[in-house]
Amino acid sequence: MPELPEVEVVRRGLERWVAGRTVASAEVLHPRAVRRDPGDLPAVLKGRTLRSAERRGKYLWMPLGDGPGDEEPADALLAHLGMSGQLLVVDPAAPEEKHLRVRIRFADDGPELRFVDQRTFGHLLVAPLDPRPARPVPQPITHIAPDPLEEAFDDEEFAVRVRLRRTGIKRALLDQSLISGVGNIYADEALWRARLHWARPTETLTQPKIAELLAAVRAVMTEALGQGGTSFDSLYVNVNGESGYFDRSLAVYGRRDEPCRRCGTPIRREAFMNRSSYSCPKCQPVPKNARP
Repeated sequence: MPELPEVEVVRRGLERWVAGRTVASAEVLHPRAVRRDPGDLPAVLKGRTLRSAERRGKYLWMPLGDGPGDEEPADALLAHLGMSGQLLVVDPAAPEEKHLRVRIRFADDGPELRFVDQRTFGHLLVAPLDPRPARPVPQPITHIAPDPLEEAFDDEEFAVRVRLRRTGIKRALLDQSLISGVGNIYADEALWRARLHWARPTETLTQPKIAELLAAVRAVMTEALGQGGTSFDSLYVNVNGESGYFDRSLAVYGRRDEPCRRCGTPIRREAFMNRSSYSCPKCQPVPKNARP
């Protein structure tokens, strides 16, 4: 599933190619792509302007305006890419993708926006914006915590809450109510940088160690952003259909039995929440009081 860097790469593409444009028409080609939208998405979008492209964690949204100089948007087009969703900016004359689910055409007859999703776990939804926070977010994701690259993220609050959670540190990193945008790949990479095993109990972490871990999370995500994200196959691409190449820089994830880039010890793979965790046995020893 795309994580924060991959979704941010898509957001930047939408900001460049889609923001400020007015919808001429929308077409839903698969009902599952709008299964969580209670309204008629084509009717709601027609004539609306996509004001900007925003992101929190793994969610994207585009506030909807009614024209130049209108009031602050009250709703937004919310997108979650799921396992395989792609938002592509495509020439209207280009052939349809095999798994095209939603097509949005614009009044300027320029490139159209297509939602392609092979596994159909992602979705689009027009949702009201919650005006209460300093930065309005769609109501369906108000429970999602700020991500570590947002100004709204509070390091001290995170440290307090994560120590109270009494769980393994990787489970805490994947808890989107504590910190959003971190998934399996970047959790493993950040834990390796901070020399922490994924099962280290959160209550045993000092505030300086949590600060070190947050710095590692931010560093690995910033580096991934600079390389267009991580792509292991054709399911993740940016809005132009191009793949990122941060997978070449991964230190542990997916590198079972390969040498640790720090000490040379073969990387281990362990079962974790029906997934896998990768770590270095020497740099990240299993704690005696591990919380799997």
